[in-house]
Amino acid sequence: MSRVGVLALQGDVPEHERALQDVLPEHEVRLVRSVADLEAVDALFLPGGESTTIARLLESSGLWAALGRRLAAGLPVLATCAGMILLSRRLEPSPTGRDPPTLGVLDVRVRRNDYGRQRESFEAPVRIEGLAGPPFPGVFIRSPRILGVGAGAHPLAYRGSEVVGVSSGPVWGLAFHPELSGDPRVHRAFLRSVLSQSTDRPQSSKTATMARTTPTKMAHR
Repeated sequence: MSRVGVLALQGDVPEHERALQDVLPEHEVRLVRSVADLEAVDALFLPGGESTTIARLLESSGLWAALGRRLAAGLPVLATCAGMILLSRRLEPSPTGRDPPTLGVLDVRVRRNDYGRQRESFEAPVRIEGLAGPPFPGVFIRSPRILGVGAGAHPLAYRGSEVVGVSSGPVWGLAFHPELSGDPRVHRAFLRSVLSQSTDRPQSSKTATMARTTPTKMAHR
């Protein structure tokens, strides 16, 4: 049985947990609050929330370095909104002030809160590569904008012609909140994609290049 974790320090934790329990009830869903919790999971969801708060709690709990090591070893991760910010390689200064450090595993350039504040939240159809059926109902709440996609990342989701999601091997980053949509297709597609490979994924140098063994922190602005 695969063990799927949700980082449970702050943010949309119950929403991700409910989505996962609905999608694949045979998998154990573990709330990750410690290094021991993280070491016990085969895949991880990084929820939307407040990226600066999540980064601070990751550091104070000792999870920052541990997550960097697991990412370097090929841990599958789906990161939504704030989670994607924390995995990005480069942050542009945000309009709202101080930006968090990042783990630098997704080759994207993003800006926090670039779609506006809470009152400017919206839902829009999103086209996701390989996802059958109608467009996905993308929920954008204080979402980061993907300003550039580097060679190490692959565009995965689009709002019109704008990239709103990327992948890099077993790591997905989405600017929107699939956990708030009521549509299980993203959670299902991610888990089917990564868990089918998790038992025989080799620890190769190619895997290690997808995430740096030493997390890259960006200066606070």
